[in-house]
Amino acid sequence: MMDEPQDTLDDANAVLRSALVGDSDAVVGTFDAVVDRSGVAGAYEVAWRLAATMVGEQVPRGSWTLEFPGIDEANYDARWVARFVSAYANADIDTAEALFGAALTDGQLPDCLLTLAGSAVATIRHRKP
Repeated sequence: MMDEPQDTLDDANAVLRSALVGDSDAVVGTFDAVVDRSGVAGAYEVAWRLAATMVGEQVPRGSWTLEFPGIDEANYDARWVARFVSAYANADIDTAEALFGAALTDGQLPDCLLTLAGSAVATIRHRKP
């Protein structure tokens, strides 16, 4: 969707590698290092890259709807991930930024990012033959 700095790609890959081996402390540590280096905006860029990984590159842009039965009853982090990935699929940056800001304000961002990393890994595993 956009040209990304190499740091963002490297950080997203580090998050995915850690999540693939189930090292949630390393996932959190990578996001903490990103925030220390680039602020919350850097963490947003890594999250956007993770959403891109989940959606894939060959998805036509357009109007996508969120099909997630029971979304309103799901935990905050699961609802956030579903909506953030949906915002990515729809190229809806305003919604993605609003979701990110709301999770930060609500004190839920670390859990949301950890769930996003886990969801990205689950998607990668599901795609492998």
